[in-house]
Amino acid sequence: MAFLYELFSNLYFLAVVSVCIPLLLCYRMYPVIIFAVRSKNLMDEPGDRSMHTSKTPTLGGVGLFIAFSLSIAFLSLMVGLSQQDLIKLVSLLSATIMLMFLGVKDDLFGLAPKKKFMVQLVASLLVIVLADLRIISFEGIFGLGELPYYISVVFTLFVFLLIINAFNLIDGLDGLAGSVALLSSLSFGAFFFINERYLFVLISFVLIGALLGFLRYNLSPYRKIFMGDSGSMFIGFLLAFQAVGFLSYNAIIDNPVTNIKAPIMAMAILSYPLLDTLRVFAIRISQKRSPFSADRNHIHHRLIDLGITHKQASLFVVVLNSIIIELAFLIRELYINVQLYIIIIAVPLLYVSPWLFVRKQGKLKLIKPKPIKWSNIRSRINNFLG
Repeated sequence: MAFLYELFSNLYFLAVVSVCIPLLLCYRMYPVIIFAVRSKNLMDEPGDRSMHTSKTPTLGGVGLFIAFSLSIAFLSLMVGLSQQDLIKLVSLLSATIMLMFLGVKDDLFGLAPKKKFMVQLVASLLVIVLADLRIISFEGIFGLGELPYYISVVFTLFVFLLIINAFNLIDGLDGLAGSVALLSSLSFGAFFFINERYLFVLISFVLIGALLGFLRYNLSPYRKIFMGDSGSMFIGFLLAFQAVGFLSYNAIIDNPVTNIKAPIMAMAILSYPLLDTLRVFAIRISQKRSPFSADRNHIHHRLIDLGITHKQASLFVVVLNSIIIELAFLIRELYINVQLYIIIIAVPLLYVSPWLFVRKQGKLKLIKPKPIKWSNIRSRINNFLG
């Protein structure tokens, strides 16, 4: 037994196993979930705003939750976490159970935004207060440093709610929310791995394995399944947990290895869901509508209007998100407010890329060069030469 504990204390081995276990569980579970959902006709019906044209199984978030919770429960026992980390883990699993049941009910019957918001509020406070996982400093942004306790709690609660709902809103294309979450968890996981944060390494890499297993079926043309609200809220909460852990740890420990400003890097990692959410909220409010009302103003809707496929649009977003993360890493030596201004300017320019598109008849289309007619050129040259 001592050999096993020593083996699991190796971070490289732990990271590989953390990916493989939920991945294998997903491969075994999802065919069963898809069969059960089809048998009970728990399908997502295509509507006016739907990006799919046929009934598709939903409740993919149930598989994500089962694979994640079983894997991390087993691995946490093998690693031998500290009491403080165990408190964080128990509060995390308790909160995700609440969100999972809320999401399943919303997927099957629908829920009012106020009810979803209240459960998200309670789940977030459970982690913030009981596990004392808070954003404790702005690290010099606009001259702000350490935050008083109550302001720290309120601001951290706002961050949790923002990220949860942001990921819920971007779940509109095959593979989009899962791919963006995969990149985000990998980015946070790399930082936790370097700093030997065992609990957060487990959370990051177990989520990576679960997402890889889900994407195998979410992108399948034959055995497709959607994550639904049960999955998007679950993923959003886990990424919010990682982001706050990333910010709180970096505010305490000066890391000479990465030497990054955590608030800037966190914004870069989560740039797509944050930008898309703020953008659609601004549009809806300007049109005097509820910010939670449905429409087709998301960036991924605009990409589909260009005539590209779901997979191409998802890949486009992930590539741009990767570029933004790399940009944040490259400018890490600059003053933090300068980094902030660069990210604020670069993010919308890269995602919207206005120089590549023109608005025509209410849709965005790529600018395509007109074909060259060499006969016309020759005739013009002959006329010019007389």
